[in-house]
Amino acid sequence: MIAEAGLAALWLAAAMAVLQLAMAAIALSSRAAGPPQIVRDLLNAVRPVAVAQAVLAAGSFAALIALFARTDLSVLLVAENSHSAKPMLYKVAATWGNHEGSMLLWVTVLALAGGAIALFERMLAVRTHVATLAAQGAIAAGFYAFLLFASNPFARLSPSPREGLGLNPLLQDPGLAFHPPTLYLGYVGLSVAFSFAVGALVTRDVGRDFARAMRPWVLGAWVFLTIGITAGSYWAYYELGWGGWWFWDPVENASLMPWLAATALLHSVTVLATRDGLRAWTVMLSVVAFSMSMVGTFLVRSGILTSVHAFAVDPARGGFILALLILYIGGALALFAFRVGTVRQGALFEPVSREGGLVLNNLLLSVILGIVLIGTLYPLLAEAFGVQLSVGPPFFNRAAGPIALVLVGAMAIGPLLRWRRDDGAKVLRRVAVPGGVTLIVLIAARTGAEAGWLPVLGLALAAGLAIASVLPLVGRRPWRTPLAIWGMVVAHLGIAVSLAGMASDSAFTAERLVATAPGERHMVGPFAVRFDGIKPVVGDNWSAVQGRLTVTRGSGRPFVLRPEQRFFANPPTETSEAALAIFWDGQLYAVLGRDDVGGRRQLRLWWKPFVTLIWAGGGLVAIGGLLSLVGRVRRGRRKVAA
Repeated sequence: MIAEAGLAALWLAAAMAVLQLAMAAIALSSRAAGPPQIVRDLLNAVRPVAVAQAVLAAGSFAALIALFARTDLSVLLVAENSHSAKPMLYKVAATWGNHEGSMLLWVTVLALAGGAIALFERMLAVRTHVATLAAQGAIAAGFYAFLLFASNPFARLSPSPREGLGLNPLLQDPGLAFHPPTLYLGYVGLSVAFSFAVGALVTRDVGRDFARAMRPWVLGAWVFLTIGITAGSYWAYYELGWGGWWFWDPVENASLMPWLAATALLHSVTVLATRDGLRAWTVMLSVVAFSMSMVGTFLVRSGILTSVHAFAVDPARGGFILALLILYIGGALALFAFRVGTVRQGALFEPVSREGGLVLNNLLLSVILGIVLIGTLYPLLAEAFGVQLSVGPPFFNRAAGPIALVLVGAMAIGPLLRWRRDDGAKVLRRVAVPGGVTLIVLIAARTGAEAGWLPVLGLALAAGLAIASVLPLVGRRPWRTPLAIWGMVVAHLGIAVSLAGMASDSAFTAERLVATAPGERHMVGPFAVRFDGIKPVVGDNWSAVQGRLTVTRGSGRPFVLRPEQRFFANPPTETSEAALAIFWDGQLYAVLGRDDVGGRRQLRLWWKPFVTLIWAGGGLVAIGGLLSLVGRVRRGRRKVAA
């Protein structure tokens, strides 16, 4: 009965989405738009419907979790993606480790976002609020239809199998319990920005109030997206055993593209909310950000990609998502083209100003977004015409890397500029210290390293950005500085920290690939690694060959690493489990391979100086966004109360 209850809740949630759209459309019709009281009454009626939709969608998702937790093999999705021998963590996480379950999570987040708009948003004008809920209901209705007619997560299986097929072993990691939900909260949370933009265009209400209402929602989605990408990067780093933190995989790009667009949107909406500028640009970025989320959803579920991250789905369902993408994004762009003439010009500013710096920031982010989008989609288009080609890290690093470094320079200078207009000579004096630090580090790094120019420039610019990021605090009393300023400082400092980690990993990584026998020693970086041998071990639902490595660094005490080759029976899969040793200045990374013809064991070793700064910086960026979000929400509540 749990499956039937979950499916019924899903149907009712779909009905609520349609009702929400219909009631909001009536409220916005020409006859109802006259008496303001009618509009308010309809808004008051739409809000409970949106909340009811959120509750029903959450109930449906909770039912699916219960089915996976109890391993109900009469449900097709459970039988195909779970097994009774799995630990409970992976039984629950398997709920969203497949196409149908992840799409139900997708639409649940969408419904919860719409319910939150209905419950908590009080800064929007009444008609714009109604139009925003209408847009959110329209998006939800399409994805409910996709679930109910093309990807039913509650489909029964008769007769029930004696045992399930099991979860992909690459997904049997605590990262699965954390990475997808946070990523989806950001990924789908951008639908709110899209709905705000559509609502403002419908009611011709693109202005500072609209931007101030939308900014906390964009910040929240951006924070979760940052956390999700950072967590996913580290998960892939230690789980896949390839020794890298970013592979420019098409599905990795599918999460990066919305983040780039959301970052540009965050800066643009700040200009609109603070200085009443960039009105049309803010609306366009709101559409683009959610468009990138839709593109990512299509890529992952269309079956056109071969990736460790992609769901194997038939093209028919991919076509359904493509139709939704064309409908929503095409409709929003058509609305923008039709109404852009009604978007009044905002306040003007000089090129040398804080607004000018943010415009440059947006343009550079947009260029990088275009490069990533083209590099991701071009092989797919070429394949459609019978041409097989691959676009990998060399292209992305060479095409996007230099532009990203220019962006870092703009990021360092932007917060030091004044609003509206600034003096070039004064700006040069303000950037003298971070500029000098950048030059010193550049000379020192280029002299002491054999790395190429790109990582050396990255190190130098990271140092300059770190200094520049804290300069807005100079002369301020820390306890009186707004949280939004603290958020900007911490987030920009986080970018500097991550960039330093990326550049260090690229410039200074040492790697050894050896075939070894017990007792042999090998050097990698400052470490001496002795291979002591292997032994069999057994886990909850796997068996493994575990290697023992005794490691010493200089005259320090030896320690042991235990990399493994694991073997899963359900489904039959072999994986490599890396062993990591973390130090203040980097990580030692070891992967155990197969026996070679002579009976020696393959062993891959990396010494990665300061690589952990990549994820520490990502955490700082998320913390900075959270500080800014808290500050903006508190300030908004005080204004509403006043």
